Amino acid sequence: QVQLVASGGGLVQPGGSLRLSCAASGSILSFNYMDWYRQAPGKERELVARVTVGGSTNYAASVKGRFTISRDNTKNTVYLQMNSLKHEDTAVYYCYAETSREGYWGQGTQVTVSS
Repeated sequence: QVQLVASGGGLVQPGGSLRLSCAASGSILSFNYMDWYRQAPGKERELVARVTVGGSTNYAASVKGRFTISRDNTKNTVYLQMNSLKHEDTAVYYCYAETSREGYWGQGTQVTVSS
């Protein structure tokens, strides 16, 4: 059973930075892609960033230029570096990974941007 463990959330002031980590229990090379999603109170879960097994990335328009997704295959971990954080980035952030057969969700990590 694949497990994804997200960490790194917290409270940060506007303009600040955080780095989220998503550690997998097995090799992340088995996943076609890995994503970061977020869900703010009263809103639907939205895709924030994706990195494919080949290293290609794409981002939601709202975070492009501020967030960077990356992967470390040796540590079986995907990261989300978040810079220039805004109030509207406040949400629970989830990692997600998908093989050709199945998708897996990690538990959420809370990010709160507040002064």
